[in-house]
Amino acid sequence: MERIYLDYNASTPIAPAVAATISALLSGPFGNPSSDHWASRPARDILEKARGQVARSIGAQPDEIVFTGGCTEANNLALKGSYYALRDRGNHIITQTTEHPAVLEPLKFLEREGARVTLVSVDRSGQVDPDAIRAAIGPDTILISVMHANNETGTVQPIEAIARVAREHGVRFHTDAAQTLGKLPVDVNALGVDLLSIAGHKLYAPKGVGALYVRRGCDVFPLIHGPSQEAGRRSGTENVLFIAALGTACELAAELSHVDEMEALRNYFWEALQAGLGSRVVLNGHPEYRLPNTLNVSFVGQLGGALLARIPALAASTGSACHSGHSTVTPVLAAMGVEEAVGLGAIRFSLGGSTTRDDIDTVVARLIALTLDSSGRL
Repeated sequence: MERIYLDYNASTPIAPAVAATISALLSGPFGNPSSDHWASRPARDILEKARGQVARSIGAQPDEIVFTGGCTEANNLALKGSYYALRDRGNHIITQTTEHPAVLEPLKFLEREGARVTLVSVDRSGQVDPDAIRAAIGPDTILISVMHANNETGTVQPIEAIARVAREHGVRFHTDAAQTLGKLPVDVNALGVDLLSIAGHKLYAPKGVGALYVRRGCDVFPLIHGPSQEAGRRSGTENVLFIAALGTACELAAELSHVDEMEALRNYFWEALQAGLGSRVVLNGHPEYRLPNTLNVSFVGQLGGALLARIPALAASTGSACHSGHSTVTPVLAAMGVEEAVGLGAIRFSLGGSTTRDDIDTVVARLIALTLDSSGRL
């Protein structure tokens, strides 16, 4: 079996057009974009072109884009920056139980700083109820953070409805959109969010670059102090090369090319597994409101990690974690109420621009054969 990559939610290859952008800039301009001379002005022009490209891809204005070193930094700036900017108004932050650690860990830090954090439960499909968010809001609530779509199951959250709740109560709203740009329409005004995080390496740009959308009028306290780059919101000389790459990637992502084809291929994948395994395979995540490239399934009675270990040419993500020889269900699936016998057999397959029907046929045949082989059972 030739190598097959079905882990695009973890990281994507650099797109040819993005690689061309990088290659063209390797020899310059080399000046510092914060300076004001002949060597620097071209670098600043490239920086601002990319800012415009990122802004247009999400329906924002260029001055609302802050470049960061990735989505984790963008989330930290959104959460910590909002808390420190607003803590004279309150200390309460609301999120939900299946958030990425890039949100949950900063919130744990803020709890040590005096924040009060409420984790709202999700249903069996992984969705949070906007009414549950509404019920959690109090007079001291300053921020709500709910991811646009889950990286593990692909479940898409009702962001527009949550945004309406946030606006009704005058509460700032942040979403981590690392998984959605390039897969779903992302417009900050249609979504109604005040802050939105972007990850370069999830949309065919390099690792180590990202951005935070900050709606005009929303102050964020800077986490990195120094000179006044990024309008004083993120100090440090910008990585012009990778930012230009991010700009190109966002421009491509906004076109949503191949999304329908990718969704059809994902559905074909799921139908083929069902046809071959019946009740031995279970879908994790929302059956309808789900990323078009993501299929998280449990092979009942199996260990997901053990299955993947028997297909070393396949790159995918297991749904269980092994600690000291004991496998456990991931926090996301546990929060959804997935039973251990089902959750331990979970594997996330995430398709991308290079995935073919032949790839899916090969993987399905191998998975069916291994699942029906009793030696792989728990």
